[in-house]
Amino acid sequence: MRLRSLTVTVPVLLLAACASPPASPGGLEARSPYGLFLAGQAALNDGESRQAAEYFERATRSDETPGLISERAFTAAVLSGEIEKAAAMAPVGDEASEGAKRLGRLVLAVDALAAGRGDAAYGLLTSEEIGFPHRTAAALLTPWAAAQAGDMDLATRRPDVPGDKLVEYFGMLGQAHQYERVRRYDEAETDFKALTEGPDAPPMLVIAYGEFLERRGRRADAVALYDRALSTYRRDVALSLARERALARRAAPPPPTVRQGAAQAILTPAAAMLAARQSQFALAYVRLALRLDPERMDAWMMVGDLMGAAGDVEAARAAYGRVPKDHPDYAAAQSKLAWSLQGAGEIEAALDTAARAAEGGDPTALLTLADLLRTNERYEAAIAPLNQLMDSSPEPDWRLLFARGAAYERMGDWDRAEADLTAALALNPDEPDILNYLAYGWIDRGERLEEALAMVQSAVDANPRSGAMIDSLGWGYYRLGQYEKAVEILEEAVGLEAGDPEINNHLGDAYWQVGRRDEAVFQWRRVLTLEPDARIRADAEAKLASGTGPGAAAATAQAATEPASDPVVR
Repeated sequence: MRLRSLTVTVPVLLLAACASPPASPGGLEARSPYGLFLAGQAALNDGESRQAAEYFERATRSDETPGLISERAFTAAVLSGEIEKAAAMAPVGDEASEGAKRLGRLVLAVDALAAGRGDAAYGLLTSEEIGFPHRTAAALLTPWAAAQAGDMDLATRRPDVPGDKLVEYFGMLGQAHQYERVRRYDEAETDFKALTEGPDAPPMLVIAYGEFLERRGRRADAVALYDRALSTYRRDVALSLARERALARRAAPPPPTVRQGAAQAILTPAAAMLAARQSQFALAYVRLALRLDPERMDAWMMVGDLMGAAGDVEAARAAYGRVPKDHPDYAAAQSKLAWSLQGAGEIEAALDTAARAAEGGDPTALLTLADLLRTNERYEAAIAPLNQLMDSSPEPDWRLLFARGAAYERMGDWDRAEADLTAALALNPDEPDILNYLAYGWIDRGERLEEALAMVQSAVDANPRSGAMIDSLGWGYYRLGQYEKAVEILEEAVGLEAGDPEINNHLGDAYWQVGRRDEAVFQWRRVLTLEPDARIRADAEAKLASGTGPGAAAATAQAATEPASDPVVR
């Protein structure tokens, strides 16, 4: 699902979902300050934050410049990653808006930390409270500023913001790292243990504790910790690599430096902002994290996601391209790059990128390749990466069986499709998509109709707003000869999925069977306007040309010799 930028009125929140094109950079000097402001706003609305920063900066050079333009120039610089420039223009005066001043102080503090000026950073973070929405980020950064200033008593003090679970949880992670820095190892381990209790502890925290254990020479304990986490997160690449390193007795990564720890601290609220769909704040925080630690590849991945969602495809691709081949996130970055190319209509480039990323057998890359091949209706080619994934999986995975079964079905190989879909359903008997897909295959072939109808009803009960699943239900009643019931249900399906050619075709057939011939003809003609695939087009055209309608027996016979339609992706 694509992130959408939010239109807001507070000056520091400027990314908006707007379709206006960015103004041309030509003739900047000839523009009025207000014209430059409008051009900058248009560029920012289109996600072109670097272009916007240039316009706003030019606008601020005029004596006529209002304060709002200065604030937006500052914000554009933050969003484009020009943090040093943003710090130089941070709004701090009485005339600036409160929201802009709060972000400005946070930016100044981060820039001071990045420059090694811990005293200045600590003062900016503590002399006056940085309020909502930056309170969490400021609290998590404060101990790292104290550490850089040399005050380890303050550095090891856990930040406290009442009611803020992020500060409570990740403040403990920072405290654990600070304890290790001052060789208070027992206290550090107490924090790490508290953070990783239970089998579902996040991999990031498990790896942090595991690396601590490795540095203490307790590799067997680290391996046991990684094994426990891998029982839950079986395909986590970073966990697997950490386990491999510990078993091979290779050196563990050193503890995070102050700048690295501070970068991690500010990525935590960035992720929270992203989850809350506050994409502009998330991007600002990620840019600040990269000012502290330009080698945070997870941060570059987030930049790619956010810039892509804002419409700046080139910036997104450049961010994904920052991840080197020897990094654990390389395959994931290339997968995101491949989907970016797919979204832009560059199909062959997308498939080539995905294929290269999958050459090393990375599960994420293989899954991306398979999904892209299926998306582009290259079902036969998708079987190979799906087989490779299934061969490497320690136990059967219903998702892979479902994906391969769907590919076989689209190829017209129903026997293999049925076997995979049945196996997937045995592993996950209540999954609506499997129930619907397998049942529709039987319905469209006139097989096991009563059983199939019950399965589809279960799927519809779980997804009562799914037009595709309701269509399957209506088509099941059609196959049973209950045409009036079929009409009622198929009309509901068309109401939910008015532009689906298959559902409209089914409704036309049902209308014909109950004697509503004019409405049937209207539906079949409508099918031809909805970009149907070749099979559906030929079926509608034949019915219109013959004037004799579908014929239940003929439809059943035809369905038995042709591939069924896809009830999930159509």
